[in-house]
Amino acid sequence: MIQTVVVLADFRMAFTTAKHDTGPSRGASAGLRLIIIAIICVALMVLDHQNRALVSMRQGLSLMVQPVIFLVSSPARLGNWLSDSFTTRRTLEQENRNLRRQMLAMSAQTQQMATLKTENARLRALLDSTAKLDDRVLIAEIVTVDMNPFRQSILINKGSADELSPGEALIDADGVIGQITRTQLHTSEALLITDLDHAVPVEVLRNRLRTIAVGTGEVERLSLPYLPRNADIVAGDILVTSGLGGTFPAGYPVATITDVRSTAGQPFLEIDATPSAMLNRIREVLVIVADAALENAAVTNDVTDNDTATDDAREESGN
Repeated sequence: MIQTVVVLADFRMAFTTAKHDTGPSRGASAGLRLIIIAIICVALMVLDHQNRALVSMRQGLSLMVQPVIFLVSSPARLGNWLSDSFTTRRTLEQENRNLRRQMLAMSAQTQQMATLKTENARLRALLDSTAKLDDRVLIAEIVTVDMNPFRQSILINKGSADELSPGEALIDADGVIGQITRTQLHTSEALLITDLDHAVPVEVLRNRLRTIAVGTGEVERLSLPYLPRNADIVAGDILVTSGLGGTFPAGYPVATITDVRSTAGQPFLEIDATPSAMLNRIREVLVIVADAALENAAVTNDVTDNDTATDDAREESGN
């Protein structure tokens, strides 16, 4: 129909004279032209409908107006493409954040598998293996990193409002990071395991040799200064938390032995280890939350024992 109208417009222009008529003949001339144009339109439509004689002409006209159609529709198509691109980007970023959190939580549960396999090979039966993997954890993000070169600590975005307390351990997908030293309402300060003032009880996964890993002030090095020269430890041994002291649950990776040196005249070995966690690249951590029920039970037992001791002392005084 668009092409037909264009053709009719051309016919109308052909019938239009260079100068407009004036006077009474103007109305009659316009009416005559209108009748002629209408007859030509009807004839063209009938001819096209029956014989499809104008198909080639219509295709040629369509080809001519195609660039115009493309230019007119370009802004709308560009807007739709930009909208879809930004929507897809936001969706992918959100999915990426969710997947990272899920991976972090799942990695924390699978870290102890090496320890469990070693214990299973030696004992052949573990009734509490599931319980060892059920530590309650809380995901936190690192807010700031202490820039003091003599102190290695971080600030996380969880605090006492999230039921955190000093002494709770921090881990990531690869191993132990440190422990909380101070809590605020919505933030907590944590000391990294490589800080000079930090020490963590560990054991060698291969033979369960127990010792203490202390920080050196270097983010990629720990030291084991308390092993005698005849200790069974070699480069490549994996260190995991021993669970002694109650701060760090047993079985979490801490470091890998990189160098063992024996100096003549010294009673202890000089041992270096590389932390399992990438302490200089962490962005999110897992806080191993202490079991409040166990803590309350322990407090209740202590109070009961104290009351019993007090009653015994009163009875002895009365006697």
